[in-house]
Amino acid sequence: MRSPRAQISLRRIGITRILLIIPFAVLGIRAAHLSVEERGIARGENQTQRVLEIAPGRGAVVDSSGAELALSVESPSVYAIPSSIDDVDVAAARLAPILGWKRQKLADRMRDRQSFLFLARWVTPERAQQVLDLGLTGVGVLDEPRRIYPHRQLASRVVGFANIDGEGVRGIEQQEDEWLRGMVRRIPIERDARGRKLWIGGDSQWNTAGGDVALTIDATLQAQTEEALRETISTSGARGGIVVVMDPWTGDILALAESPGFDPNDFRNLDFASTRSRAFADAIDPGSTLKTFLIAAALEEDVIQLDDIIDCENGSFRVPGKTIHDHHPNGELTPAGVLRVSSNIGAVKIAYLLGRADHYRALRRFGFGGVTKSQFPGESAGLLRPWKKWKPVDHATIAYGQGINVTPIQLAAATSALANGGLWVQPRLVSAKRAPGGDWRTSRPEPGHRVIREETADAILKMLEGVVSPEGTGSLAGLKGIRVGGKTGTPQKYDPESKTFSQDRHEAWFMGVVPVDAPKLVIVVRVDEARRPAHTGGATAAPLFARVAAAQLTRYGIFTEPERSQGQPRPAVIVAQNESLPSVSAAPKKTTPRTQPSTARPPKPSAARASKPSSTRPSQPTTVARLTSLGDRVLLPDFRGQTMDEVRQMTAGRIQVKISGQGRAVSQQPPPGTVFALDSGPVTIRFETQLAMSGEGEI
Repeated sequence: MRSPRAQISLRRIGITRILLIIPFAVLGIRAAHLSVEERGIARGENQTQRVLEIAPGRGAVVDSSGAELALSVESPSVYAIPSSIDDVDVAAARLAPILGWKRQKLADRMRDRQSFLFLARWVTPERAQQVLDLGLTGVGVLDEPRRIYPHRQLASRVVGFANIDGEGVRGIEQQEDEWLRGMVRRIPIERDARGRKLWIGGDSQWNTAGGDVALTIDATLQAQTEEALRETISTSGARGGIVVVMDPWTGDILALAESPGFDPNDFRNLDFASTRSRAFADAIDPGSTLKTFLIAAALEEDVIQLDDIIDCENGSFRVPGKTIHDHHPNGELTPAGVLRVSSNIGAVKIAYLLGRADHYRALRRFGFGGVTKSQFPGESAGLLRPWKKWKPVDHATIAYGQGINVTPIQLAAATSALANGGLWVQPRLVSAKRAPGGDWRTSRPEPGHRVIREETADAILKMLEGVVSPEGTGSLAGLKGIRVGGKTGTPQKYDPESKTFSQDRHEAWFMGVVPVDAPKLVIVVRVDEARRPAHTGGATAAPLFARVAAAQLTRYGIFTEPERSQGQPRPAVIVAQNESLPSVSAAPKKTTPRTQPSTARPPKPSAARASKPSSTRPSQPTTVARLTSLGDRVLLPDFRGQTMDEVRQMTAGRIQVKISGQGRAVSQQPPPGTVFALDSGPVTIRFETQLAMSGEGEI
């Protein structure tokens, strides 16, 4: 029998146990209650509420005058939540004809997923309404951003495109994706017990939208450049081509045309590899254009002088491992003569005088063998092997542009160093950016670095002018009243199967500077596999250069046209007000790089397109007016200076024209460069019987 003291202790222990058990029991009951009840509430909310994540509206891509090249619009998409659908087979049978699916395939797709999925993206409003009219449980329509490219193929390889999820995957869309994309839109969706959508709210597209980007290119001149390239390819039977137009002082790419192009609106049906920009991504032999930089390097290193005589061996010269030939036999030539007639033998002898190491270092200074740091996606560095691996035959072929690969962008940047007095400048395509609701903020060009002395650059420009003379290989690049310098190239294409250079497949190159005495433009042209006999740089690329240069010079108020017949007197050049007239005899004039303010709108259209017609217009048409087709719209050319018959012939059956006066056209409304809808009324053109000429004398 326990003692009274032991019994008291046992009672105390029992009471303590009870006091300890009660709180734990209460906590357990509460935990069970919360677990069951709140899990049920959460499950119920999950059944009636969902948050969808949708790609934000991307910012716009505009040209230098603000014309939209890429923008986002809201487009309906059809979605389903299979777990909320009463009968998947029935729903699939009713949806398939509207959405263009096979019934069984659509049913299988919905069975594979229980949560949210898109059935069709970016359908027409009519199809979206047909889906809503079905009243299917668990099926609905929501608006999401869709990227559109209103000018279709225009500058397509530059602008690129964004994929169906709103990610930039080519061109500027990829380069500036982080800025353009914005933030993901989160949209809460409530549904009733039958799964029907009751309300959509959440982030506004404007709160999540990306910023805008302004390019350096001008859509009007881009369209003219692309048209000129297409016509050259058509007439020459070439496979394709590229034209790069660059400001040699800032590095701004003013036009970049590539053919064939593509429609980025149809990106889902394109071969992705074929949508790259070949101007940045494809490196090939530059041919004789490279002789220019060889001679520049030799002058810079003082291994040759301007009046040196080089024996070109009458067209045949043996080097270890190869016999070098010229297209035409040549005797003794100065360095300028070597460049003018494009002597391979003369180039090889100069290269041997320069030496492998100095030749290699000069090419690297000009930017060959490395990316230009333009930031454009997929840019190639080209191919330039280390000089220690050059055998004598390798050094010889590199002298005239074979055995080295360069991109058109590299060649344009290198040529710009000759045009601006010896500074290599970084190419760029983006001139300004704007945050949503903010102001445009322009970006300053990167400072250049010196490649050669200014006097060397001047000497090379004068040599390049000789190439475009009647005696040079680039005579068809001439412009009336304008001093033009340039260099042709016609390298054989390498055949990877035979591992030799092809005898019947060539690239036609022309790189040029205009005007030589006050450089404003550098233009590089490449035509791929033109048919014989017009397969050379001088026969195919040079005339294309002249046509593009004439159009591009209008942005500076300089009006000219290709000088098709060589050796004839050059007429006066008509220059807009406040624009100095180029001088034939003056020494090359250098100008300082232009900069833009830190905050501004995108550059306005050039005076050549936007201003009222000047009284100093030519008495003959400066260029042939053309209507560039943009689907159901056209790009209006400059009709000024043309006769009524010429205007009627060009516009007949395309657009309505309202004419007043007689003589030649002096003004038009809408102005040149307008994207004009075919059904938007007449174009008003005023004619006068006589046009005032410039007071400048003949050149």
